[in-house]
This record gives sequence, C-alpha cells and structure tokens, in this order.
Amino acid sequence: MTPPIIEVLPAEPTEAPPVVLVHGAANSASVWTYWQQQLADAGIASYAAGLRGHDPGDATTDLGGTSMHDYADDVRAASAALNERPVVMGWSMGGLIAMMVAATGEASACVGLAPSTPARRIEDSVEIRRGEYDATEYGITSHDPADQPAMPDLDIDEREIALASLCRESRRASDERKAGIVIESLPCPLLIVTGGQDRQWSRSRYDGLWLDADYAEVEGASHWGLVLSRRALDPLVPRLCDWIRKLD
Repeated sequence: MTPPIIEVLPAEPTEAPPVVLVHGAANSASVWTYWQQQLADAGIASYAAGLRGHDPGDATTDLGGTSMHDYADDVRAASAALNERPVVMGWSMGGLIAMMVAATGEASACVGLAPSTPARRIEDSVEIRRGEYDATEYGITSHDPADQPAMPDLDIDEREIALASLCRESRRASDERKAGIVIESLPCPLLIVTGGQDRQWSRSRYDGLWLDADYAEVEGASHWGLVLSRRALDPLVPRLCDWIRKLD
C-alpha cells in the first residue's frame, strides 16, 4: 500500500519552498493538522507524509520487519513528487528520518521538532528484533482525552486528534534507533526546536550534537505540544517561516 500524503496548499502560491512533514513513532500524518493550517495561512505549501503501516485503520500491514531506512524511502518518495527540493521537517522519530533524507542531499533544509538523535557509530551490542508495539510504550495507556499525562499542554480537541492518530510501530525501527542511525554531516541548514516542558527531549539532550544547527525553544511546550498545541504553534510557526524564507 502506498503511504498517504496529506496535501495542504496556500490560497496563493509563494516563492517559499514546500514543507514535507514526517510524523513520529506510533502515530500518523494527522498529527500535523494544525501545522498544515498555519503553514497554509503563512503562504507555505505542506505535505504530511504517512509512513508505511501508520494508517490507524490499517490492521493488516506487517510492520515487524520495517526499518528506519524503509521510512526514509517513504519520505524520499513524497519529496520526489514535488517540483523542487523541499524543507523536510519531522517530529520525534520523524525528525531523525528527516535528517536521514536531508543527509542524501534531497532537502533544501531540515527541521527537527525534538528529534530522535543520530549517532556517529552503530552500537553492535543492541539486538535488532522483529515485532510491533503500540503507544503504551510512550505512556499513553488510556483513550480518555481527559486522562493524558503525556499531553499536559493540549486541550481536549488537540488530545482527541493525538489519540485518533495512534497506531502500531515497528520494533525493528525502534531498536535501530537505539543502536544508532549514523549521520556524519548534513549538506543543508538544520533547525532543532525543543519544548520547555519536554523532560525527555529537552535542549540539553542535543548539547553533544556534532551537526551544525540553529536552535529554538518554545516555552511551556511538551513533546506533544510541539506538534499539536495551538498555543505553541502561534509563536513557533512564524519563527519557522522566517527561518525558511531567510535560507536563500
């Protein structure tokens, strides 16, 4: 099955490059709902790439052997359909996938929202297993929007979008991230955005990163808030758009 792409275009075309959006682990392209609306309002076209097997209604695709490189291939296919090299932007696991795509020269710029970090070498002692898991591994154990401690800054509507986006994930891809996805350098600008309320992927998590990058922090944003909190996006999207437009 070809992974879906959610396309949202601005009312009037602009000279800004399009943005390809890459979701995180155990969720799907619908997490970009508010991002796509705000990017369109700012005059930037966006394409939310669904990774294989990440349609919440798909119970048949076997994700057990799916690799991080398979996911990067999905994003490359979405990018190749465009008329110009896009800005590739990813959240969490998707941020690392965005870097993998950018490392091969297929992006004009790369943005990571609290991205999983790359490595300089592979840790051979990590076992790469086959299998699947779900969002309970990330602390989401209830489908009640009012009971979501992992989403402290999301309102009920935002939490409902988050919960509707949840799906299965590849154990192999998770183990590959633990073993290390090697990225030595990027041939394009990189922006890393962190949330002030994100305890797992705070700004300090990237202190040892060897890749040249610009940094921005959103005060009060949790990990989920970076992708779905409209209060976080209100100041963040204009900052991102300014960064994109200054690339030339």
